Amino acid sequence: MEANVNPLAVILVYFDSKGDRLLYRYPYQTLGQTEVPTEEQRKSRKRNPYAVANTDDLLQTPTHISQGQLQGFADEVLSALFAVKPQLCNQKFELKLNDVRFVSHPTLIPHKEQRPSNASSSISLPSVGGATANPVPTASATVGSVKKQQMLINIVFALHAQASYSIVKCYHELSKRLGLALKFEEQRSGYLTEQTAHMARTHDEQQQQPLERTLELIAERCSLAQALKSIFHDLCTTGLLSTSLNQNLTLCFCLPAKAHQLHKKGSMVDPETIDRCLRALKPYHGMLLLVDFAELLDCVPPTGARMLWQLVDAYNPLISLQSMASNADLSIEHVYKLVSHLVYWAKATIIYPLCETNVYVIAPDAPLHTKSHLVEKFSTRFAGMSLFEVISDFSLPTSIGHLTTPLQQPARQGILAQMVLWMLQHHLLMQLHTYVQFMPSEDDFGDSASCGHQLRGASDDEGDQDPDQDELHDGSMLSMSSQPLPVPVPSISHRRDVSEDHSSLASDNIAVQPSSSHKSNFSMTASLSTDNCDSIDSMEDEQKLKELLQVFNDADRAAIRRIPASLNVDDLALLVKLYQMGYFKSEHHLEEIMYFENLRRSQLLQLLDKFRDVLIIYETEDPAIASMYNNK
Repeated sequence: MEANVNPLAVILVYFDSKGDRLLYRYPYQTLGQTEVPTEEQRKSRKRNPYAVANTDDLLQTPTHISQGQLQGFADEVLSALFAVKPQLCNQKFELKLNDVRFVSHPTLIPHKEQRPSNASSSISLPSVGGATANPVPTASATVGSVKKQQMLINIVFALHAQASYSIVKCYHELSKRLGLALKFEEQRSGYLTEQTAHMARTHDEQQQQPLERTLELIAERCSLAQALKSIFHDLCTTGLLSTSLNQNLTLCFCLPAKAHQLHKKGSMVDPETIDRCLRALKPYHGMLLLVDFAELLDCVPPTGARMLWQLVDAYNPLISLQSMASNADLSIEHVYKLVSHLVYWAKATIIYPLCETNVYVIAPDAPLHTKSHLVEKFSTRFAGMSLFEVISDFSLPTSIGHLTTPLQQPARQGILAQMVLWMLQHHLLMQLHTYVQFMPSEDDFGDSASCGHQLRGASDDEGDQDPDQDELHDGSMLSMSSQPLPVPVPSISHRRDVSEDHSSLASDNIAVQPSSSHKSNFSMTASLSTDNCDSIDSMEDEQKLKELLQVFNDADRAAIRRIPASLNVDDLALLVKLYQMGYFKSEHHLEEIMYFENLRRSQLLQLLDKFRDVLIIYETEDPAIASMYNNK
């Protein structure tokens, strides 16, 4: 699959009024002839005397690829194929021949206008009667004004026929950009006319020389041939190119399927996947650079370098994109565009800002074999540290806060953060986010759950805890990620027993120590007023609870009412708000909920713990970000 990304050849075809011609191609190997065995080689081969000679095998498809290069096509054939008619110009051209696919964007380019001198462009007639006649244009000027000559330039890339649609689309875009750049330089200085003339002249002078020697000489004399040769090598090595045409125009291009393999070998990242990831970009996301600062300028033209440096000066993997935009004095839209450009060029990746609550685990495809080059690279970067020893702490999902202690020195915490960033840059770790799914219990399961609550309350009264229930509670994901403060809510039966005991005790006290009449009247009046206030508040709370529960259906409403926390108006109101916003559909992780709803992590975790009977939580990676490096 990786070999299908590299081009087989780059071909330059030129067509004007004098005819079509293949001016340059790279690599230089002979394309038109295949190796023909000699008579001695044929005799030396061992043949089966009973074999039937088959000279026309229609089932065997001929191949035009040898050692990753194009073969089997003569220059005249290629020139005739790619010197297309004007009706096919300025649009995508794609041709598949056996196992080779040719992709290009033919471009019609008018010749640079030559301003004629006054002497040769017009003839002034002598004056008659004191009046001067209008100048009469010559025949050449008239013809030039009627029809302007145009030339066709076609830069063709030969690819494997199995290349994916996205790869073919990228090469077509590159051919289109090269055509537009040459058109601009032709109109500015006649660059293309000069270069094609040099190439044609070299072909005419070197007719008796081998074709490889002629193409090498063209590459030495013509800057356009040097640019095409450099583009071919860049596409085969890094997939990143920054080529200067005529020492004036800089052409920048990235082949994502090749460029992203520099940081994670074997990953096939399509532009559509990158676009899908970048569309999910939010202000709370962060950016992690994958290269040094000096390598960032290769991916932007000189006009965009100033804004890029503003972002680089404010770069910090510990803060969000919104904070970086504020520090760099840039709008968040400009930051999105710059970050998207860096991600497309494999210069950066999207992360969540590094903090103690982030949960990481070893990536399933991390290259952690004993002969991995990352082992030595890690030891060089962090002296005295072993990659296997450090990354073993993340064999299970672990937060950074669990690896640090308050008594630890700040320098040690800083080194740990740097090591985590290094492992993220080399895709050894992946971050897990917590997602929430609203899933109320069925009737039978709900009854058993309510029975479990009653049994648990009875066991608490007796001072004897059920070990199975403790293990189940301790093994929940909330208790693993963070321990929210428990909010004990007494059961209704327990409160009824306490109130009955309190009333009986009060009646006993009254019977033992009777009070005066006016004192008893005052106490009865105060108690009645207090009971009235409590009843009014309770009625209002009950009415609010009923209104909040109207958003659920009957089964969900019954399941929520069995939870003690549903009697708290504030907790239930927050639950209903998040439910109505669609946060409990396994599509939004906790960090996103915290950002858009302005909630603290402890507040959100306590709510999830209170309503854990109807909320299911699980940890997984962000699908939008993880999709970039999960394609192979």
